[in-house]
Amino acid sequence: MTSVASLLSMITLAVAALAATNPSVSNPKVAFTATLPVTRPHSAANDIAAKSIAYLADRAQREPDNFAVQNRLAGYLLQRARETGSVEDLFFARRAATASLAAVAAERNRTGLAALAQAEFAVHDFLASRDHARRLIQLDSTKSESYAMLADSLIELGDYAGADEALKKMQALQVDDATFVGETRLARMAALRGRTDPARSHYLAALSLALDVDAPSPEAVAWCQWQLGETEFGRGHHEAAETHYADALNTLPGYFRALASMGRVRAARNDWAGAIEHYEQAIRILPDPTFVAALGDLYQLTGRTNEAAQQYALVEAIGRLSAANGILYNRQLAMFYADHDLNADRAYAAATEEYKTRRDVYGADAVAWTALKAKKLNDARAAMAEAMRLGTQDARLLYHAGMIARAGGNRQEAKQHLNAALKLNPNFDPLQSPLARKALEE
Repeated sequence: MTSVASLLSMITLAVAALAATNPSVSNPKVAFTATLPVTRPHSAANDIAAKSIAYLADRAQREPDNFAVQNRLAGYLLQRARETGSVEDLFFARRAATASLAAVAAERNRTGLAALAQAEFAVHDFLASRDHARRLIQLDSTKSESYAMLADSLIELGDYAGADEALKKMQALQVDDATFVGETRLARMAALRGRTDPARSHYLAALSLALDVDAPSPEAVAWCQWQLGETEFGRGHHEAAETHYADALNTLPGYFRALASMGRVRAARNDWAGAIEHYEQAIRILPDPTFVAALGDLYQLTGRTNEAAQQYALVEAIGRLSAANGILYNRQLAMFYADHDLNADRAYAAATEEYKTRRDVYGADAVAWTALKAKKLNDARAAMAEAMRLGTQDARLLYHAGMIARAGGNRQEAKQHLNAALKLNPNFDPLQSPLARKALEE
């Protein structure tokens, strides 16, 4: 079991990065700090990467105007963040990219601008990421990757028409050959529109492309395998999902995404011990509030109430840190409160504030679910309609729609949505699935 104290110590490292100032590109000189984040390497390859990062950070400290060094440093940090989930790495990467652009302007430094857009996306500054992706396209409209980056930000902002247009332009530049970048974005859009089979096909194509290189990236391969698992889990194919998650962990041992998802699928298969074990491993690497809350739920369900209370307290501690230092976990915390009938007004306020800019379907779902718990039924109905506008096939969305309809007295609509949720994925959540079945029986 991971103690609250040890996890809070890990979070404090993230807070240090989050609290650091993030100078704008317009600043004349911005030096990268020599203080490096602590990470948890998975392999010898990660040890080599850590040494490269240390070397580049030292050079960046001594040569703040060396934009090439800053760009290489940002690239290494972004890659390690993808492998470990390190929040510290993301903010240091953004600082390195900012320093690069302070040394050499974007017109002669598109690599630095691309790194900045990627870092901004990763820390949920989607408006800035969108604007910098557009600037990349303005500087060179022949790069398909720039349109993919633009689509990423537009999807998170809920501008699906704009994302479609960006992806069309991306594909137009990939007439002869499919690319890993292109296939993954097409998969994402297909999944959002409830087109599960095409999404799976695109992820399989992306996996094939990730493997079909001289030196495959373990992280890219594991990410595709994990996404295939997520696709299968979403439609209730738990055995197939577990196989994909196992593949991801074989490819990249200790991969935090696959560990947490393995915990979730083990819970769906009523393997409580296996679920707890995998969630404990995941939060040793990354104390994401979603992982921590899920572990607390499993402790609660298995009678370990004191340990459950510790995990729930940790989620709230992360919430206090997040409120002071950023918005990375805003949505997860709002949904945690709503799922556990805590702080309903605070959860609703957080969800609606975020939705002012990040107007995607899951943001609308967060507003709807928290509005229901805050007894704002009209707001819940309106937001749920927005959440369902793409036809996303997600049992959790359908469950929320059913419970909102039930609260409004629309028994037929409630029955329809609850049936659909449980048919799609009967065990989508250890706590919420039984509530869905109970509501349907009533």
